[in-house]
Amino acid sequence: MKVTISSIHFKADVKLEDFIREKTAKLSNLFDGVIGCDVTLKVDAASNNENKIAEIRVMIPGNDLFAKKQARTFEESVDNAVDALKRQVKKHKEKLKGM
Repeated sequence: MKVTISSIHFKADVKLEDFIREKTAKLSNLFDGVIGCDVTLKVDAASNNENKIAEIRVMIPGNDLFAKKQARTFEESVDNAVDALKRQVKKHKEKLKGM
């Protein structure tokens, strides 16, 4: 599975990129049809502490799954987004089995 990581207005360090690859790899373990993931990291201009945004688009045949989460750290927002995508992947698999 191909994982593309882009960070807007900053440079993500290697540890964060490795963390993202490790988390998104779990999605391809759930469903063999995952082609790739696009991960976009942003820092919101808001003055509150929860200003780290992670957007993850999972490409699967037919359509894409998407999750956007905001938290105090990028790790937490990526973790929350991957959890949301796990539920979406499971729902997608159930829909395919029903056909």
